[in-house]
Amino acid sequence: MSTTETGHAQQDSYEPSEEFVAQANAGKELFDAADADRDAFWAEQANRLHWHEPFTQVLDWSDAPVAKWFVGGKLNVAYNCVDRHVLDGHGDQVAIHWEGDPGDSRDLTYNDLLAEVSRAANTFTDLGLEAGDRVAIYMPMVPEAIIAMLACARLGLTHSVVFAGFSPTALRSRVDDAEARLVITTDGQWRRGKSAPLKEAVDEALYANGDVPHSVEHVLVVRRTEIEIPWTEGRDLWWHDTVAKASPEHACTAFDAEHPLFILYTSGTTGKPKGIIHTTGGYLTQTAYTHHYVFDHKPGKDVYWCTADIGWVTGHSYIVYGPLANRATQVVYEGTPNSPDEHRHWNIVEKYKVSIYYTAPTLVRTFMKWGHTIPGAHDLSSIRLLGSVGEPINPEAWRWYRKYIGADKAPIVDTWWQTETGAIMMSPLPGVTATKPGAAMGPLPGISAKVVDENGKDVTRGDTEANGYLVLDQPWPSMLRGIWGDSERYKATYWEKYAEQGWYFAGDGAKIDTDGAYWVLGRVDDVMNVSGHRISTAEVESALVGHRKVAEAAVVGATDDTTGQGIVAFVILKGSAGEVDSDALVKELKAEVAREISPIARPREIHVVPELPKTRSGKIMRRLLRDVAEGRELGDTSTLVDPSVFEAIRASK
Repeated sequence: MSTTETGHAQQDSYEPSEEFVAQANAGKELFDAADADRDAFWAEQANRLHWHEPFTQVLDWSDAPVAKWFVGGKLNVAYNCVDRHVLDGHGDQVAIHWEGDPGDSRDLTYNDLLAEVSRAANTFTDLGLEAGDRVAIYMPMVPEAIIAMLACARLGLTHSVVFAGFSPTALRSRVDDAEARLVITTDGQWRRGKSAPLKEAVDEALYANGDVPHSVEHVLVVRRTEIEIPWTEGRDLWWHDTVAKASPEHACTAFDAEHPLFILYTSGTTGKPKGIIHTTGGYLTQTAYTHHYVFDHKPGKDVYWCTADIGWVTGHSYIVYGPLANRATQVVYEGTPNSPDEHRHWNIVEKYKVSIYYTAPTLVRTFMKWGHTIPGAHDLSSIRLLGSVGEPINPEAWRWYRKYIGADKAPIVDTWWQTETGAIMMSPLPGVTATKPGAAMGPLPGISAKVVDENGKDVTRGDTEANGYLVLDQPWPSMLRGIWGDSERYKATYWEKYAEQGWYFAGDGAKIDTDGAYWVLGRVDDVMNVSGHRISTAEVESALVGHRKVAEAAVVGATDDTTGQGIVAFVILKGSAGEVDSDALVKELKAEVAREISPIARPREIHVVPELPKTRSGKIMRRLLRDVAEGRELGDTSTLVDPSVFEAIRASK
C-alpha cells in the first residue's frame, strides 16, 4: 500500500477480477507461445487476417535496419477491414456510430462502408490515380475521412493524413514532400457548434510560394458545413457530384506485404517534418493483434470508442485499421469534450452503451478538473475496460479514471507506443497483468524491450536513481520502414545511438521496478539536468498532480547559471480547490516535490495558471512553455487549440 498527500491508503497494484479473467481474450499462454517461437507466434497473428497469397517467410532482417515482414505474402487492407466481414454475413452490423459536433449523427453498417469505399475507389481510379501514388487527406472527424483512407488502401494508394488543425504552411510542406496528386478535404469544419473554413486553407497552401509548382491535380471536397468556399474549375470536385454517383461495386486487388500503406508526418520542433512510412502486412497484423488482446475486444458485442483524431497515429491504428480489421462497432466523434457542455462524452457513452473507452491522460486530467459529479450524473455501467494513450499517465489521474469512469472495477490498459512503432508495444494485458497506477507494465507477447544506460548496459531493476533509455532490441511487424525520401535520416534518428547493438532507440526514458514493471518517463529531451542529476519532467509532474488541489501540471527545464537547468512548473488547480493563497500553495507544492522525489527536484518556480498550451490531440506543448520560462519569443503556435493561453500564462509570472 502507499499513502496519499492527504494520508489515505491506496493500492499499489490491481489484480484483474476473476470475472474478467474468465472471459478474457488473452491468457498467460500468449506469453508462453511468443517466448517459445517468436516467428511462429507472429505467423499465427498474421493468419488472423485474410491473405490473397500466403507468405513464405515471417521476417527478413538481412537488410537491417529495414525489415521485411511476411515475405511473399499479398493482401488487401480494405478487404480485411470491410469486405471479409460482409462476406462472412456481418454486413448489417454497425461499423461506425458517428456523432457530429452540432448533434447530428449517422450509423454506417459494414454493408454501407463497403459500398462507400467502393464508390470512392472507383472515383479515384477515374481521376487517373494508380497504385503507389500519394493522396493527402486534410479532414475533420467525418465518416468520409475514414472512407477515403480505406479507399486509398484498397487501391494501393499511399495516403498522408494531415491533421485538420495544421496550418496551410504545414499542409503544403507535407503535400510537397509526398508529391501528392490528390487532396481530399471538406468545405469547413464544426468546432464547438460553429463552422470554420477548411478548404480555404487548402487553397492557401496550394497557392503558397508564388508560382512554385506542386504535384496536386485535383482537390476533392466533402460538403460538411455549407459555407461558401473558393473554387478552381477543372481542379476542384465535389464529393457528392463524384463519389456519391459512382458504382458501389469494386473488385480489389492484393498488394505485397511491404507495399507502403501510409506516410504520417511527425511534427518536429524545427526543420523538415519526418514522413514515417508504414507498410501493409506487418502493420495490419500488429494493429489487429493488439486491438484484439489489449482491449479484450469481442466482435458484435462491444462498442468501442477511441477519442483520438485520425490525423495522429492513434487514429490510424485504433480507429481505422485495427478495430475495423477486428469487426468492431465503434463510436467516431467529430467534436470536443465540452461542446455544448462538459457532459458531452458521457452523453455519448450512455447513448451508444460504450464498453471500451480509450483516451489520453491530458483529457482524464481535464475531467478531473471539471469534477467527478459530471460523469457521476450518467449511467456509465456499460464501460468494462479503459485505456490510456499519448504520454505516461500520473498515478493520481489513473486512480481517478478507474474510480469515477470505471466504477472502481474496469481494468486500465496504459499503452506505450509511438508513431514510429505503428502499434502498441507495451501495455498490461487486462486478463493477465496486475496493474500499477502509472506503469506501462511491460512489453506485449512478441515484443522485446530493454532499459539501458548510455553504453547499452542493462539498468538495475528497482534502482530509483538508475533511469535509463528505452530500446527495442528485436524487430516488430508494425515498425516503420523508413523516413520518406531520406533513408540516412532514418538510420541516424532511430538507430545511430545503439548502432553497435542494432537496437532501435525510442527516444524515451524509462526505469524498471523491483517487480519488473516498466515505467516510461517521457521523452529524454524532457529529462532535465539539474546539477548533474537527471530528473524526468513526468516524475515532477506526477508529484505535483498528487496534491489534492492540483488538476494538471507541466514541467520544463529552463537554463540556470548555477545548476545548468532549473525546474519551472505550471499548474492548473481543480475546480473544487476554491480560493487559495498562491504563495502558500507554491511553498506546499515545492515541499511536496522535494519529499516525493528529492530536494534536488524542488522546482525553482511554480506558476498557477488557468490553462496549459495544448494541441488539439491533447499534447501539452512543453517546448513553448520552455520559451516562456526562458523569456524567448514563442516558436510556432499554429497547432495549438488556443494560442491566447500564453497571455494568461505570462500574466501569472
